[in-house]
Amino acid sequence: MTTQRDLDMVHLRLILVSGKTQDFTFSPNDSATDIAKHVFDNWPAGWEEEQVSSPSILRLIFQGRFLHGNVTLGALKLPPGRTTVMHLVARETLPEPNSHGQRNREKTTESNCCLLL
Repeated sequence: MTTQRDLDMVHLRLILVSGKTQDFTFSPNDSATDIAKHVFDNWPAGWEEEQVSSPSILRLIFQGRFLHGNVTLGALKLPPGRTTVMHLVARETLPEPNSHGQRNREKTTESNCCLLL
């Protein structure tokens, strides 16, 4: 039986680089840091080869962007009661927000085109 609490929760299907997946359930108030800690503390059976040494290097990727630690699931407006897919990777640091755009603005004389023959 589905309860109201279940309908209010956010269901995540986390995918590792290896392609292995695992489903988890979180509150909309949980942050990316909370999720990384929960996954680290409840590392799934079958993910042993991908085990990391610390939750601080686990990073979530949603719609092609790294989630910074304090971003909550509610802030992402994820639909409660439905499953959302995110990638989980081990990475020491995150790229700075908008660093890609800044790098492109600095390249004023370089060309990024290539010619295929």
